[in-house]
Amino acid sequence: MSTTDKTENQPVRKGSFLEENGKSFLFIGVAILALGAIAAYYFYSYLPNRAEKAAGEMYKAEQYVGVDSLANKAINGEGGYPGLEKIAEEYDNTKSANLANLYLGGIYLRKGEYKKATEALGKYTATGSPVADPLALGLLGDAYSELKDYKQAATYYQKAADKASNKFTSPMFLKKLGLVYETLKDLKSAEDAYTKIKTQYPDSQEAAMIDEYIARVQASSK
Repeated sequence: MSTTDKTENQPVRKGSFLEENGKSFLFIGVAILALGAIAAYYFYSYLPNRAEKAAGEMYKAEQYVGVDSLANKAINGEGGYPGLEKIAEEYDNTKSANLANLYLGGIYLRKGEYKKATEALGKYTATGSPVADPLALGLLGDAYSELKDYKQAATYYQKAADKASNKFTSPMFLKKLGLVYETLKDLKSAEDAYTKIKTQYPDSQEAAMIDEYIARVQASSK
């Protein structure tokens, strides 16, 4: 086994925000799979000129996305195919480059390279997609949480929750927002985030146990 493979298969360090706060890892995995589902939108809706070439070169790198042991190949490319970094740089202002930055952000986050994750995700431009746009904001929140920049994390979690209101992503981001506010000792804002899950997304998975979170911050506020 190569040094690279060993590194890529190491678990995220204990005590990290993602590990300590429940479903973040699951969300990242689901998010990466969701990207594959929306890839057709990028590839087949707007592909003139160099954008079409970028989409063609994106094919190989996309096959590696979501597989931890192949993360470096997705980033750097293989066998004459460019990786996501090259596509993002050489085909900037194309749909494929935009998607490449989103992929890169998710991969770097899984690899524990949080600064690189913020840099890649910061280059992503909103497209109007109800999946990709809130996802990019939420992953930025995760990256900043890992960097312990909790104020920035709160900003992006709030934006992610508001971007495309639905019972899957919005309550998840609101829960993360509440956890960040608890870390910042802003218990009133944490309670507001949790209460919004209860009142606006009562059928969501997060709502099932949200009363415990509300009770916790209320008790801590006394």
